[in-house]
Amino acid sequence: MACDITLGRTEQCKDSNGGLRAVYFVNWGDATGYTIVDDSITAAAGTPSAYKYELKGTSSFEQTVTSSRENGTTFVSQKLTLDLKKLSAADHKQVKLLSYGRPQVIIEDNNGNHFLAGLTKGCDLVSATISTGANLGDKSGYSLEFDGMEPIAANFITGDLTTVGFTIVAGV
Repeated sequence: MACDITLGRTEQCKDSNGGLRAVYFVNWGDATGYTIVDDSITAAAGTPSAYKYELKGTSSFEQTVTSSRENGTTFVSQKLTLDLKKLSAADHKQVKLLSYGRPQVIIEDNNGNHFLAGLTKGCDLVSATISTGANLGDKSGYSLEFDGMEPIAANFITGDLTTVGFTIVAGV
């Protein structure tokens, strides 16, 4: 049966870290397809650019699997929360464009793993807060929340992003 599990799991070492290192936004349609082997992405087709946002601090990525025995359905909610410091006119424009589009998002964690959220439907910027605090030490920056809904959890990307087929566009 296709839904029977095929592997057990041993107790893992305590050598993993939480948190995100970077996210990469890929405009919807720039990747015309993906090669997926054992639920991992090994190649991207087309000429996809991946716009890199470096992160440090409280950004997070969470996925929630929901299954219904009654309906016979399973889906995964993907939630990406970004905390970006400092305001700029250039960033204002990018936030606007992110809110208009439905990018795919590559998430790089602090363990060097890469995941692709929004594979089949893209991700939506559902909330953006642009703030500057009241006190000298308060945050001046952006809080962004993206949601995706997919049939399976975000795929791992196997290999270096450029080897897989992405052109990395670094920030300024």
